[in-house]
Amino acid sequence: MTVDGRVDAVVPELAEHLDTEEAVVDIQRVGGMRYYQLSANPFSTAEASRGRLITLTDITERERYRTELERQNRRLERFASVVSHDLRNPLSVAKGRLELAREVRDDEDLAATATALERMETLIEDLLTLAREGRLVDGTEPVSLAAVAEESWSLVETDEATLTVEGDLTFEAEGDRVKRLFENLFRNAVEHSSTGSRPKADDAVEQGSSADGSVTVEVGPLADAGGFYVADDGPGIPEERRGEVFEFGYSTEEEGTGFGLAIVKEVAEAHGWTVSATESETGGARFEISGVETGRAVAETTDP
Repeated sequence: MTVDGRVDAVVPELAEHLDTEEAVVDIQRVGGMRYYQLSANPFSTAEASRGRLITLTDITERERYRTELERQNRRLERFASVVSHDLRNPLSVAKGRLELAREVRDDEDLAATATALERMETLIEDLLTLAREGRLVDGTEPVSLAAVAEESWSLVETDEATLTVEGDLTFEAEGDRVKRLFENLFRNAVEHSSTGSRPKADDAVEQGSSADGSVTVEVGPLADAGGFYVADDGPGIPEERRGEVFEFGYSTEEEGTGFGLAIVKEVAEAHGWTVSATESETGGARFEISGVETGRAVAETTDP
């Protein structure tokens, strides 16, 4: 403290913030810029002299994370803008010209062109989804595992597939994006189990689901209540391929974009979670999402 009793004489960066009750102050220190949460509270002593208690809390890491979040979100917004306008517009023009051409003459070449344009449109939609889901999460709410799983299941074409929920769990997440995670995992289970198109090792034996799509998908909390899993009784994923399935563009289907599980990974990582693929108890695929900020897991009970 200086002779005149002013803390800003010691730390000049505080000068413009001393008249506020709370503020974020950036101070250049050895090693780089540091950020502090300033709070000022009036106080008095037994002698009735009065002043203010100035408290500085180091929030550098939090501010750096916020800055990185804003930077990444701006970058993804620019990317989404380019994809949405600069690619969609010429694609729309091409589709319109193709329709006019097919009114005059239609053949295999024009049909193949139409298929290619449709695939481009699907890829653009998936790229936009990746851009949206890849943004770092800046706001969460309590989510029920059972509720979000059942709601997401109702939004997917499930054919003859069945969903079972083994217990419940409350965790923090951005609601819309975690629904996208479940939708993609459910769609992956149904589509690959009904077609048997998951990559298989040479000696693998397909088991579980039948060709009519009657796969059973199970959702539940992990044993340590630090996350949740989505498992099925379909053909499964060979151990040597389990890391590849999350890569952009990886697909075992000729018409697949390979973005489904990549989007799952993006959503998980945006929340600070980890997703991994393993084998279910029935030999199918099991996806585990861990590192989730959760409440206590609640086991399902049945009435006697």
